[in-house]
Amino acid sequence: MPRFKSILCPIDFSEFSVKAYDYAQSLAWHYKAELLVQYVRYSFPAFYIDASYKEIRRKLRADALQKLREFAKRLTRTKVQPQCVVHEGCRLSESSLYSDRILSFAKAQAVNLIVMGTHGLGGVDRLMLGSVTEKVLRKARCPVLVVRKPAHDFVSPGKKADPINIKKIVLCMDFSKHAQHALSHAFSIAKQYNAELTLLHVLEHPPGSADIQSTTAKTTEQLRESAPPRAINPSLVKFLVRIGKPYQQIIDLAMEAQTDLVIMGVRGRSSLSSALFGSTTYRVIQLGPCPVLAVHT
Repeated sequence: MPRFKSILCPIDFSEFSVKAYDYAQSLAWHYKAELLVQYVRYSFPAFYIDASYKEIRRKLRADALQKLREFAKRLTRTKVQPQCVVHEGCRLSESSLYSDRILSFAKAQAVNLIVMGTHGLGGVDRLMLGSVTEKVLRKARCPVLVVRKPAHDFVSPGKKADPINIKKIVLCMDFSKHAQHALSHAFSIAKQYNAELTLLHVLEHPPGSADIQSTTAKTTEQLRESAPPRAINPSLVKFLVRIGKPYQQIIDLAMEAQTDLVIMGVRGRSSLSSALFGSTTYRVIQLGPCPVLAVHT
């Protein structure tokens, strides 16, 4: 089973960053992984800078690093010792600046997981992800855990060492090689947290009513056969087949079961580019009630 050795958590000091950081430090603690906390700040292009501004810029960078360290110190409840880094740059598009710095740093540090927060909005805007999060999802070469404000609070109250409590995980299975790759991550995380894991397959185009029962039984058995033997306590593994639109069934199950984490396999960099806005992964991330781990092949 895969293990996370290096985890990157980009933050912007928003409430979404706080929740993402809770998840990042918890995973780092469980996996004994290195935790990198990154803040990206905009700076003016070099040709605008004179000698006096260089000193101002140095001071701003030092202040940002101090603020980042205070953020991590205030919120860290585990024995994890995060490494705080501040990066600067300029772009015509600030979102490109931030996403480029996140992706380049993740690649340079051989990061195994990126954990980041994103906004959750109402109405038409619920179909819009934060532009930085979207670009990281499209181009990251490692799994990305996207944390929104959940429907139920997964953060443990009080001063317990672990800031989160993952009790229920849903893995979306379509029997592709991408889902199989996500499967190994799902069992790994379930083992670390001793969590209940549900393997879910959605029949979007089911056969006639006469064959529904047999098809469901065969698909359930296929789910059972895909589970690695002795990976976790068998009593914690469930198998479920539902009928309907995949994203809607995933969201409905997550809400009904008060799921703490949804895990989905995605088809690498192309699956989250031109087809992003209509993809099942995108809709579950933006409309679902809990964090989503998108696992790239």
